[in-house]
Amino acid sequence: MSGQPMRVLVVDDEHAITEFVSYNLKREGYEVEVTHDGNSALEMALNGSFDLIILDVMLPGMSGFDVCQRLRTQSDVPVLFLSARDTEIDKVVGLEIGGDDYLAKPFGVKELNARIKALLRRSIGAAGREMSDSPQVIEVAGVTLDEAGHRAHSKKGEIALTPREYELLSCLMRNAGKVLSRDDLLQDAWGWEYLVETKTVDTHVKRLRDKLEDAGVDANLVETVRGYGYRFKADN
Repeated sequence: MSGQPMRVLVVDDEHAITEFVSYNLKREGYEVEVTHDGNSALEMALNGSFDLIILDVMLPGMSGFDVCQRLRTQSDVPVLFLSARDTEIDKVVGLEIGGDDYLAKPFGVKELNARIKALLRRSIGAAGREMSDSPQVIEVAGVTLDEAGHRAHSKKGEIALTPREYELLSCLMRNAGKVLSRDDLLQDAWGWEYLVETKTVDTHVKRLRDKLEDAGVDANLVETVRGYGYRFKADN
């Protein structure tokens, strides 16, 4: 890293966890601040200038999920959830409400560092794309994607998508006509480089298809390629 060190907020009610994480992040050159409850976490996240927030799910005062939801109304800072709960539904919920990754306890320092670096690379890359002169509008098969506004439209109007559904659609449309595996979509759409449970993609594809259909768009534009993944059909 060059210039000012990256600033990370670590939030967990277990002091052993915050000490372990903070020690290893400082060794990597990060500037670290720590808190142990949801209310102070939200206040610090909104008033501080952090490059990443590592956020436990089960917190006193306010859950990590609630902190993230409120934070997302004002900030797009990357959020890495920590949790002892390692079920698929917990990960889907964390993804839906605006989290960027989900790491189950117990975890090792190498995996933690790798995920942090991946999230920061993704965040820096997204900022660079916003500053570029690349096209901001993509149109494929009756769907229009406004990348500057993070919105999608059909002839009937705006398609109501969650941030993760939008990112999934954007990835598929950018690669229209190309087959993408579930792992491709996890990594390219969401930056989840180490998530094993690829059923998360299937869940989001189903919801995306439902919303496309509600918007008057053929849901079969998102085509299942059996045994591999998905493809957004290109214009004929």
